[in-house]
Amino acid sequence: MGLHGDGGGPAGGRAARAGPRRSGGLRGGVAVFAAVAAVFTLTLPPSVPGGDSGELITAAHELGVAHPPGYPLFTLVAKLAIILFPFGSVAYRVNLLCGFFGAVAAALLFFTVFRLSGSYAGGILAAGVFSFSRLTWQWSIAAEVFSLNNLFVGLLMALTVHFEEAATAQERSKIAKIGAFCCGLSLCNQHTIVLYVLCIIPWILFRLLKEEELSLGSLLKLSLYLSAGLLPYIYLPISSYLHQARWTWGDQTTLLGFLTHFLREEYGTFSLAKSEIGSSMSEILLSQVTNMRTQLSLNIQALAVWANICLVRKDRQNSSLVWLFTGMFCIYSLFFAWRANLDISKPLFMGVVERFWMQSNAVVAVLAGIGLAALVSESNRVLNTNGLQCLEWLSATLFMMTYEWYLPKMAKHLPGVKFPGNRWNPVEGILPSGMVTFNLYHFLEVNKLKETFVCIGIHEGDPTWKKNYSLWPWGSCDKLVSSEIVFNPEEWIKLTRNIYNWTEDYGRFAPSSWESVANEEMWQARMKTPFFIFNLAETASLPSDVKAQLYTHAYNLYKEIVYLRKEHPVNWHKNYAIACERMLRLRERGADPEVLLSETIRHFRLYTQKAQNDPQLADISVALKHLRKELQSLRNMKNG
Repeated sequence: MGLHGDGGGPAGGRAARAGPRRSGGLRGGVAVFAAVAAVFTLTLPPSVPGGDSGELITAAHELGVAHPPGYPLFTLVAKLAIILFPFGSVAYRVNLLCGFFGAVAAALLFFTVFRLSGSYAGGILAAGVFSFSRLTWQWSIAAEVFSLNNLFVGLLMALTVHFEEAATAQERSKIAKIGAFCCGLSLCNQHTIVLYVLCIIPWILFRLLKEEELSLGSLLKLSLYLSAGLLPYIYLPISSYLHQARWTWGDQTTLLGFLTHFLREEYGTFSLAKSEIGSSMSEILLSQVTNMRTQLSLNIQALAVWANICLVRKDRQNSSLVWLFTGMFCIYSLFFAWRANLDISKPLFMGVVERFWMQSNAVVAVLAGIGLAALVSESNRVLNTNGLQCLEWLSATLFMMTYEWYLPKMAKHLPGVKFPGNRWNPVEGILPSGMVTFNLYHFLEVNKLKETFVCIGIHEGDPTWKKNYSLWPWGSCDKLVSSEIVFNPEEWIKLTRNIYNWTEDYGRFAPSSWESVANEEMWQARMKTPFFIFNLAETASLPSDVKAQLYTHAYNLYKEIVYLRKEHPVNWHKNYAIACERMLRLRERGADPEVLLSETIRHFRLYTQKAQNDPQLADISVALKHLRKELQSLRNMKNG
């Protein structure tokens, strides 16, 4: 039989069971969130960082009012985190919360790019270059309002894409209301996002008007949803009136006091500072472009430009969104450069100004991800090939992992890990600058005494590890194991059996929810060991008795997990059926052919009933007819 199993992951043909682009975006977004959250958590400062962090932490802890415009949403959510997180100092808990905000922002950037382009590599590029730029990383692990602002930037772009893809008036109306509420809520944090809000709202209204779905009543409803998002500002006069905080800013118990705080009059409304003579608009714009090149790289800037050039000719619908995002970037950059009245020649003021460039960097990262997908698509068209997907992944990997700051930052926080050079590169050597590069194989060799695990896959940008290492299943991750170690299936089964302690029922969450995606990943992880063993028996050059042993182990494990719960991923039926068929052909002593044939037929039949999109369905149907005849023949022989 030419059928192959489904491993439920990259190595097991996930593409064969991939759902619509939405589910792929959710699954990828969860993976991006987990990866970024893990990195940010490992690099969190244990106590109070610099800047405004001390004030913001104090305001949250004592329920006071922070500096203008008050940041009520951040204060309330940070207070909730202080109460709910059962570990670390008060400062660490707020730092952790901001790290999670940054990880959600990364997931939303991925989601935006993936929904627009269908490119995983483009989405990961956008999320990676933005999240792990020095500026974003620095302000995502500190108790500051910037990571929450980044989250809202990603959320508004993701909702805009979702609105554009909506197929019905009811769905557009629902998304517009959610978006209006989120616009209001975003203004409860950092006011600079109002420039994006003022771009998105007219665009949404124009689209509704074009679809003849905009009426006075619907406009009033959207206004109410926007106003509802601003409700956290009620906290300011309440806190000021109760006056329980030992430290708080201003008096918001009067309308004048509230407006003074809300409009940042003490700093200068629409300005960064009051009565400051700052650098010129052109100087700030030039510094922004230069800073962006440092943070994201010239390649990313070029891809963002390419997104506009390429999509103008190819995809009118996506082009309108690309133009919207580009317009948001330009309007924000020009307005901010006009009103950022600080002298950026002074390092302190430069540090203040550059933090606000994250908002524009997020948009550029999204445009770059779209540009990468468009570049590969255009190259495939010109070259009349579909073979450039590896180049797409390689480009995304190289753009993210070759930053000069990356290894020094990681080395500082991982003192026990050895880095055999200054920068990762598949080709080892010494750069003209004197910087030493190293590949993944060399990294693994110098850390040979440490256990190394890979989560969310390992890409082909640097295949050097394959010279002397293999990936063995380890729960939802994989373990990099030296090829010198002989795989012992009995020992590995025993070692990994208790890793699977997931208790949530399969299918208990709504299919469109993040919880459903995470639940699916954990259930598929339970099958990784039998799939690995079965695949080893299928592909490795081994003696027939060793192959038989591997097939038997895989069959027993598949049988165990398939009958463990009534509801489980549908691809388990297919994999178990194939394992039964292999056992039938082995004619192992003690194996009942009739039972194996019956099990093969039953689970192939269950699979065909539930998996309507598998391209192998026709082959499975042919196989089922053959197997039924074989079973009938076997029973006739027994009865005869």
